[in-house]
Amino acid sequence: MIKMWVLYALLSALFAALTSILAKIGIENVNSNLAVAIRTVVVLGLAWGIVFVTGKHSEIVAIGGKSWLFLVLSGIATGISWLFYYKALQMGEASKVIPVDKLSLVFGMLLAFIILKETITAKTIIGGILITLGTLVMVL
Repeated sequence: MIKMWVLYALLSALFAALTSILAKIGIENVNSNLAVAIRTVVVLGLAWGIVFVTGKHSEIVAIGGKSWLFLVLSGIATGISWLFYYKALQMGEASKVIPVDKLSLVFGMLLAFIILKETITAKTIIGGILITLGTLVMVL
């Protein structure tokens, strides 16, 4: 039986791929920063809609200071990432921008080892190297 986190991760990957293709089509003749702002409003409405529909809005008062800080910092990082991503997508070919953006996998693994002190294994090192090499092959 498939673990639920795997299913969610696969759905995330599918929708991320769809996001990139739809964005590439949508930003034609549109300033990339304006496009990110429009996308952000849509994401904001969707996320808050889900929170209210599921009745989780009352839990906001229970969020601690540390969680607030890191969620805000994560939001800032997401916004900056989206701004750079849309600019790159507007300027380059989607088939090349997307793999370079996915080097975030390798960066994320490195940060997980350094900041979160997660265990480094031979599999994660080999996987990270293969992802990096695959990205280089795709963009060169």
